[in-house]
Amino acid sequence: MRAPTWIPRGRAADALLALAAFVIVVAGTLLNSASDIERGLAPAAGWALIAVACGALYWRRTRPVLVLVIAMVVNAVYYPVSEPDGPIMLVFVVAVYSAAAEGRVLAAGIVAAVALAVTLFGEVGSEVNHLEDAALWMMGGWFVAVVAVGGVVHNRRAYLREADRRALAAEHGREEEARRRATEERLRIAREVHDVLGHNISLINVQATAALHGGDPARNEAALEAIKQASKETLRELRTTLGMLRQVDEAAPTAPAPGVARLDELAERTAAAGPAVRIDTAGAPRDLPAETDLAVYRIVQEALTNVTRHSAAAAATVRVRRDGDAVRVEIDDDGPAAQAAEPAGSGSGLAGMRHRAESLGGTFDAGPRADGGYRVTATLPVPPP
Repeated sequence: MRAPTWIPRGRAADALLALAAFVIVVAGTLLNSASDIERGLAPAAGWALIAVACGALYWRRTRPVLVLVIAMVVNAVYYPVSEPDGPIMLVFVVAVYSAAAEGRVLAAGIVAAVALAVTLFGEVGSEVNHLEDAALWMMGGWFVAVVAVGGVVHNRRAYLREADRRALAAEHGREEEARRRATEERLRIAREVHDVLGHNISLINVQATAALHGGDPARNEAALEAIKQASKETLRELRTTLGMLRQVDEAAPTAPAPGVARLDELAERTAAAGPAVRIDTAGAPRDLPAETDLAVYRIVQEALTNVTRHSAAAAATVRVRRDGDAVRVEIDDDGPAAQAAEPAGSGSGLAGMRHRAESLGGTFDAGPRADGGYRVTATLPVPPP
């Protein structure tokens, strides 16, 4: 709970405290003078010492030990030279508390003990005792209590500062985590959209080129039919991807995410654009995790897209099988691949496939085969059967 805004804080509060202490000590001194008419007012030196001690409280936060020493010295000089005296001891008590509250607990305790020892020595060596024994011991108890309270206040302030620091650090950590997750989500969505559009738009482009330059009506009709199916598939998968972005309660037009079970459909659409595709999933593990199942499909989809766009291959073979505690995906083509001239994995599509595999803890490799053609290999970990 915050304090009201009208309450002074910082140096303004210290100045107000110094002024209040000065008023209280002066009032107490005047009351003593009024009750002791024979002695009259305190000497000028006493008033000067009161002003010095009270004024020093203005620096009680920035120079707590110095203010404590000044208060002790002023008290030690004031009481012997000023008669009648005033309650300037209150300034020393405030200085002791301030030093302890600012973390100078040891200094506050030492100075308080020295002040008590000096007072005791003065009382014992004086013919006239200004304090009774009970009052002397009571003053010692006050000093101990003030030092203890100041130490507690210091510890509480330190605890609150540490709590605020941890709260700020936690808030900063939550913001960083939220930004990181948002970035990862944007990358994931961008990768999904790239894979969905890249493959099907490539097929549409190839078929549209064939229909534009082909002279056989039957082949033109087949190309247009392939374009229709590819565009339909593009819209369906795009709706599925965009449906994941909707944060409303109403039902979104989504469909099951593609996986190994739909590789045959993918092969048919790819074959319509040119290269024949053979799918071998006889050794594929059953009941793959959803994200692994989708990753296998997307890797095969992107690899076949690259075959269609960048290779003169006539055929491609896709193999999906279990390899220990992993599923191994291989895509081979038999043509001279333009992409093979680049460093393995340097294309944007290859980078996307690599990221998919590595994000699941797997490995990825792509490059020309020794006997000709090009091979894409991905290994994704899966739970044991």
